[in-house]
Amino acid sequence: MSQVSAHRAAWLVVLAGGVAALQVGKLPPALPALQAELGLTLVQSGFLLSMVQLAGMSLAVFMGLWADGMGLKRSMVRGLCLLALASGLGGFVTSTAALLALRAIEGLGFLLVALPAPALIRRLVPPARLSGMLGVWGAYMPTGTALALLAGPLFIPVWGWGAWWWLFAAVSLAMAAALLRAVPADPVAVHPRQAHGMGLGPWFRLRSTLGARGPWLVALTFGMYSGQWLAVVGFLPSIYAAAGVSGAMLGGLTALAAAVNILGNMASGRLLQRGWAPRSTLWLGFGAMALGSTVAFAPFTESLPWLRFAGVLLFSGMGGLVPGTLFGLAVRLAPGEQQVATTVGWVQQLSALGQFVGPPVVAAVAARAGGWQLTPLVTVLCCVVGAGLAWMVGRLVSQAQSGP
Repeated sequence: MSQVSAHRAAWLVVLAGGVAALQVGKLPPALPALQAELGLTLVQSGFLLSMVQLAGMSLAVFMGLWADGMGLKRSMVRGLCLLALASGLGGFVTSTAALLALRAIEGLGFLLVALPAPALIRRLVPPARLSGMLGVWGAYMPTGTALALLAGPLFIPVWGWGAWWWLFAAVSLAMAAALLRAVPADPVAVHPRQAHGMGLGPWFRLRSTLGARGPWLVALTFGMYSGQWLAVVGFLPSIYAAAGVSGAMLGGLTALAAAVNILGNMASGRLLQRGWAPRSTLWLGFGAMALGSTVAFAPFTESLPWLRFAGVLLFSGMGGLVPGTLFGLAVRLAPGEQQVATTVGWVQQLSALGQFVGPPVVAAVAARAGGWQLTPLVTVLCCVVGAGLAWMVGRLVSQAQSGP
């Protein structure tokens, strides 16, 4: 395969991740219609929102193990087909229970797409371009989320939430066909008995991944980032609605806060390609998140709403340096090539745990304080812990570079 074709295939892999992220992001703009048509309660809406994270929090490492075993391309194609099936059926349902079940299936499909992608990108691009492409890959989630937040309020009132589900079923199926055609076939799989004899069986891959320091440090650092990011960006609609912002401006501000995260992700790849140490980009990202969240929520900016929003943009935009760097480190610090998707699965699992824990903690602090002014206590603490973990990651990278 030529370098040009391989590079194009790597971009298709990134695009497939964006399509999977669209499936995650399609729900929030549809909630008002679902509540009106299906009688969805607030609690049921919360379960729908968290179902994807529940799958990631409980199954991601095992889904990564499965993806490593079945083949990276095959995993992504099957995941997209599963997303298409669940989304296509979802457009017909009239039962909340069925919608919840299909949302859980979408969560599994999302993991089958997202977990093998970094390893597949590493297979497709030369080492000199890997950091840049993995930085681009890190932007797949905010890109998909921002697009869904922008398009949903325009599409759903005209065509309905069912057609919104069918649209993403068609997009996922088309993406699966494009990957099937453009991405090279997976290498011939090793027979399971041979794999056990070579020490590459599934339980060996799991033990070697969870027994290494690198996957743990990267995963814990990701959890410190993801929990606070979702807490801040996820509550923005509520915060701004309470401040009197509504309609298109509310959607636009929230989507912009998510979208600027893309810039940080892509910048991380450029900085790493230019010789920046991963520890430096992580420290810069966590430092900006600490400063940005303080500006956004501290009492001294209460009368300056646009300064507060600038703080949110700093928090999310520069914070994007963190996931962009960590995806590269997950590939780099995996115990071996056969454990990359498993390592990414473990990172995804602790990231999902952070997203599961972070918003309730911030909400509890806000409820206790009677406002959002103490939010920086949580975010700055996460940043300090994340910076400490980044220092340990930097030491591990230095040790790996120096070699035995």
